[in-house]
This record gives sequence, C-alpha cells and structure tokens, in this order.
Amino acid sequence: MSTTYRLGVLEGDGIGPEIVPASVEITTAAATAAGVAIDWVTLPLGADAIASHGTPTPGETTRALAGLDGWFLGPHDSVAYPEPHRSALNPSGTLRKHFALFANIRPAKSFPGAEAVCRNADLVIVRENTEGFYADRNTYAGTGEFSPVEGVAIAMGIITREATERVARVAFDLARSRRKKLTIVHKANVLKLTTGLFRSVCQEVAREYPDVAVDDFHIDAMTVHLVRRAQDFDVIVTENMFGDILSDLAGEISGSLGTAPSINASADTAMAQAAHGSAPDIAGRDVANPVAMILSGAMLFEWLAARHEDPALAAVARGIEKGVADVIAAGTSTRDLGGSASTTEFTAAVVEAVRPGR
Repeated sequence: MSTTYRLGVLEGDGIGPEIVPASVEITTAAATAAGVAIDWVTLPLGADAIASHGTPTPGETTRALAGLDGWFLGPHDSVAYPEPHRSALNPSGTLRKHFALFANIRPAKSFPGAEAVCRNADLVIVRENTEGFYADRNTYAGTGEFSPVEGVAIAMGIITREATERVARVAFDLARSRRKKLTIVHKANVLKLTTGLFRSVCQEVAREYPDVAVDDFHIDAMTVHLVRRAQDFDVIVTENMFGDILSDLAGEISGSLGTAPSINASADTAMAQAAHGSAPDIAGRDVANPVAMILSGAMLFEWLAARHEDPALAAVARGIEKGVADVIAAGTSTRDLGGSASTTEFTAAVVEAVRPGR
C-alpha cells in the first residue's frame, strides 16, 4: 500500500501567492507521474494571517506543521507589516527557530538555454541557520540586539562547537555525494574567536572525511572567487550571515535569484523555501520567476526520500528538476532569464513536461 505524504502550503506575501501554487501544481503532476500521493494542507501565514489571526505566524499554523511531513513556505514581506509585527521575528525566522532547522541548503546551478554570468556553475552553499551574526538567532527570547544608550546599538554573534559540528557534517555528507570538494568560508583573520572556531571545528570534522578535498577562504575573498570562477566550487559551508550573502551572489551569477532554491532542515523536519524575497514591486503581475520555489519543492522531496527511504519520492524530485531544465533549454523562461514567459505560462509548460508518458 502506498503512503500518502502530508505537506503544508504557506503562500506568504508578495509573489508568494503566485509562485507557491505554481510549485504545488508542478509537484502534484510529478508526484502523479511517480505514483506518489500527496495531501496538501493550506495554512495561514504572513500579512493575511495578521488580518485574520492577529499575528503573521499563528499558533495553529506551527501546531499543524508539527504533524506534517514537510511544507512549502512562500516569501514574507515583514518590513511592510504594521507594528509590533514589523519589529518582531519574521515568519521564516520564527519557523526556523521553533523547529530548530539548523541547516539551510542553497544550490546555485546554471541552466542551459538561460542567460547567466557563469554558464557552468554547479555549487551548493550550506549555511548554519541557528546562530552566527544574525542576532535574532542567538537568544532564547528577544532579538539579540539592544541599545544601552541613545546612539549606541549592539548585536550579539555566537558560534558554538555543537552547532558547527552538526552543520559541517551535513556539508561533508553532501560533498561526499557530489564532487568531493568542500570550501570553508570564514573571517578568522579578524573575527578570530568566533569564525576562527567555526573554521577549526570544520577542519576537525574534515578528518572524518579523508575522501573530501578541503580548502578555506575569507568571506571577502570568496565573493571575488565566486564571480571569477564559480564553476570551480562544489560545496561551501559557512555561518549564517555569510551564507545568506554568498547564496544571493551565487544565485545571481548562475542566472537569477529567481532560480535560487533552498531547504531549511533539522534531522527530522524540513521546509522548502526559495532563497529570494517577496518582490512586492512585481506581485500580482504574473511575471515572477517560480523556478526557485519549484526547485525548493524538489529539494524537499530529495530530503524526504532519504528520510523515508522511499525511492518514489526521489523520482518526484528528478521529475521536477528535469521538467524545469527541459522547458528552459527549449526556450521557455521568464524575463529575468532572458525569456518572455509569464509565471502561468512557464508553470503550464513544466506541468506538461512532467506529465506521465512524456
């Protein structure tokens, strides 16, 4: 008897209500082709949830997510929320913190047939997600930022051996399954204790993976290397803020931030979330690139396949990835990739590409 997988749908703000349904539609088609049953559970989150529930991340949403196999999270536009919600932890951060999603995995891969700065990039950034130099990840309560006197603001950045070891193992396992190359990114020449600890712990973990080649670079040098020779890198592991910045850069040079997918995962929970934001300036115009959200869904199915040891789930992921690549290679893409297709036109083309019998 086949298993039905229950997945959450949180559309979010801005272009979220366009790209998340696109991802759901394509995933459903790929799942049907692979013989996988999905029960989609739509839950409130974001600006609409403030209007209906008085908070962007209702308790009923987090409680429901705890009983699901995973979920698709759309982008949020928290800077546009009314106070006190604007100053509070945003919905994505709330869910990452609540479910201890410590690994943010962000691939950047060029597509044949699409415009790109680097036409043969194929790398993955593994970003530690629970501490580092984003202050909102470093305290039990509050944001980790404070102002002791007017005109002075302080933010805490924390690096721990435990968090670094667990994300390093995720990165090394991933490198072992790919091209067996791993790059540690840090700023140990200046932040000697914090990112110095991150580098040294990653190097210690490297001893457990003698088959993986390891190097390391300062964050500022790494931005230059990515622009000049992104094709030379395989897996990059770094702390929270550095990883966020590098993944935006990597997404853009490989084609567009609109193609940059990600998942946020712990050992037993994962959510699919595009690396980009809510793009309110193009919301509702049917021009947003849904690829990042679509491929984030594929990544979630890869993660679920490993967790549940279900090869049919891996077939769903492969079907989505192939459908997207085939459609772009055939000349259908959105404006950011040099094409002219609308969101709905691109989605329809991928749905057709992943249908059974294609």
